[in-house]
Amino acid sequence: MLRAVGLGVVSLSLTAAVLSPDAQAQNRLPTLGDSIAEDFSLTTERQLGDAIMRDIQRDPDYLDDPILLEYLQSLWQPLLAAAQVRGDLGDDLSERFPYRPFLVRDPSVNAFALPGGFMGVHLGLMAITQTRDELASVLAHEMTHINQRHIARSFANSKQQSLISIAATILGVIAATQSGGGDAAGALITSGQAVGIQGQLNFSRDMEREADRIGASVMASAGFDPAGMASMFERLQKASRLNDSGNFPYLRSHPLTTQRIGEARARVEAGGDSVLPAVAPVTGSMATPLEHTAALARARVLMDARVDVLQRWQRLDAESSAAQATRTDQFADAYSAALASSLLRDWSRADASIKKALDLALGGAAPGASSADATQRPDRRAVRAVLLLATESQLQRGDAQRAQATLTRLTKPAVGPVAADAMPTSRPVMLLAAQIALALNINKDDEALRQISEQLQTWVARYPPDSEAWAMLGRVSAQLGWSLRSLRADAESHYARGDLRGAIDRLRAGQNLARNNQSAADFVESSIIDSRLRAIEAQRRQLLTEQLGYQ
Repeated sequence: MLRAVGLGVVSLSLTAAVLSPDAQAQNRLPTLGDSIAEDFSLTTERQLGDAIMRDIQRDPDYLDDPILLEYLQSLWQPLLAAAQVRGDLGDDLSERFPYRPFLVRDPSVNAFALPGGFMGVHLGLMAITQTRDELASVLAHEMTHINQRHIARSFANSKQQSLISIAATILGVIAATQSGGGDAAGALITSGQAVGIQGQLNFSRDMEREADRIGASVMASAGFDPAGMASMFERLQKASRLNDSGNFPYLRSHPLTTQRIGEARARVEAGGDSVLPAVAPVTGSMATPLEHTAALARARVLMDARVDVLQRWQRLDAESSAAQATRTDQFADAYSAALASSLLRDWSRADASIKKALDLALGGAAPGASSADATQRPDRRAVRAVLLLATESQLQRGDAQRAQATLTRLTKPAVGPVAADAMPTSRPVMLLAAQIALALNINKDDEALRQISEQLQTWVARYPPDSEAWAMLGRVSAQLGWSLRSLRADAESHYARGDLRGAIDRLRAGQNLARNNQSAADFVESSIIDSRLRAIEAQRRQLLTEQLGYQ
């Protein structure tokens, strides 16, 4: 549960779409050109999403795990491309909305859309998916809520409210929904409408069916198996029947009726959607089954870092070998054990589990495997996933030289008998390389650090909201002796996390340094600092004015 701002993640795709009674009663959805969507403009929706994300990003359960996020993006980007080819995602939305998924460190099974193109995924949901297609089905469903502007339609009658008021109400409703109500939630619910809104968190049934129908077609167009949506529905419903205990909020917000599951199966049997026909699949590098297994194993370990839970994942590695498990099960348990052992700083067990996972990814069979698993083809993307984990583990124990050797295997043509999928612009590879360079190079004139600095600078120019990349650029710049650039990067990192006050403080420190130490002044950097400080101060004044004016 997101705790820092006293809120829990809402139980659905509609973490921020509150339905009016009229919208709930509709039998026919309005088209995107109708005035109901125009009343809540793209700009307004984006501003509301940004306001909510500023709070969420400051929460300790907001998780920026580069490895998991890269995997999530490997599913998200083909879906986005397919939606654009099909015409579901127009230029107006793609230009205004960031279409950015993010992770929440929470074991509950949940995913949700926010206004403005943001989408959250709980680690608990990732951990129960057995195939990439099941996870893609959830992403496609939530993306469709954004593309069809269901949130705008839901808020059309609330246009007279300020964004601050709406955002505060949403956060209060989320907290009350997750915690059952309390002082923190009550403090956030400041408008008299909150009581009525709390009972209207779900999208209308028409909107849910539209998200199912279009989402399945987008999946097929992107190269995923639309049967993943039916199997995901069935998995969720079965798991909920066995044990809910509040851990399946997605089901309470997305009622999985027999009719919806039947419709999902019927679409698969019909081979498509008669209303919105699928286009040619979007080509590209797709996640492999073992790579997905690595992602779900990582999610299930990271979602609960208590020592006793990590020790349980450690033990599973040995137990799976003795139980004649399949290659996939053994790989999942070996990866989980390696990550858990690294978090527990049990390095010898971490290395043993990493070796086992790598052998399985390369096609070998672990002790106890069945004869059917004895000769398997190497999975290059699974090899890459294990090598990223190994590099991460070696850095955690302070062995930067070994980490550098392992990371090099990711960027060379071959890894043992099999080539690994190298991704030159890979975010986790770039961030790990920066950590290695910082650990190995204390000379501020080091060429490796300069190259890393250039890579990070190029990356943040393309992805300004990446707070972790900005923070790493700040550390590298400081080690190179570029004080002003370091302060500015640190400020941008605070800004990307929604901490405007922290960003302003760092920029002012940069101004003072430039004024008091001319030898350290970089006039280009000084000009950027001055400009950014004016812009962020103006933004903060506007936010404070809105808060004072509407609270």
